[in-house]
Amino acid sequence: MTPDVRVYPSLEELSREAAAEFEALAHRRAEAGKGFYVALSGGSTPRRLYELLGSPGLLSRIPWASVHVFQVDERAVPPDDPRSNYRMIREALLSRAPIPSDHIHRLRGEASDLEEAARDYEAELERAFRPGTAAPPRFDLILLGLGVDGHTASLFPGSKALGEQTRWVTATEVAPLGARRLTLTLPVLNAAERVLFLVAGDEKAWTLRQVLYGPGGRYPAQLIRPAHGRVTWYVDKAAARRLEDGGGEGPELARPMC
Repeated sequence: MTPDVRVYPSLEELSREAAAEFEALAHRRAEAGKGFYVALSGGSTPRRLYELLGSPGLLSRIPWASVHVFQVDERAVPPDDPRSNYRMIREALLSRAPIPSDHIHRLRGEASDLEEAARDYEAELERAFRPGTAAPPRFDLILLGLGVDGHTASLFPGSKALGEQTRWVTATEVAPLGARRLTLTLPVLNAAERVLFLVAGDEKAWTLRQVLYGPGGRYPAQLIRPAHGRVTWYVDKAAARRLEDGGGEGPELARPMC
């Protein structure tokens, strides 16, 4: 299947288009009388998107009361640590948007026992989604990034977490970094209705080409294939510069939104 890749001139235009998609999906769920369940990633690339969502223009247009925010992954640090994904999301978005406090679900990266923290988050997912079955929760939207090593969420090449088939959340060792993290697992990521990858920067150009057009299974990001959902890649021009070497002529440069 040809990947759905949309290329924008810069991170700013990419972020604005992603914000418009977030707004449209939130309205669709609210109009149906349903909650809008999203899982947000950390990192530098999505920060501008979160800032736009928390800007005056969008704050007044998004039905925040129906939004439920979860984290894709977290480092093993307290929530006020500069390395915390939650801290970045809070500063850029949660501190500005009128999301009900009980709709914000934080991964406890500061826990002394990360395995217990993973189980607690699974229980929180169970309460929020009330699936009533062993099936993983189905997010309306999951925002993911791409590392230069092809990782996404906190699923790194060679990680044991890549083979997890039953757990929804797991603690994982990031051997190259000598660090531990909490992350949603592939069963949850692949149960989503919509997945948006946000990829920006020249340093990711080669990896992006390999993930999209190279042999399958070499990189964790290639394992994101929702059985009943859609994956869309929002990419800036710098990250897309090598795509023409891969699948045919490559994607067209998308127009920035007005």
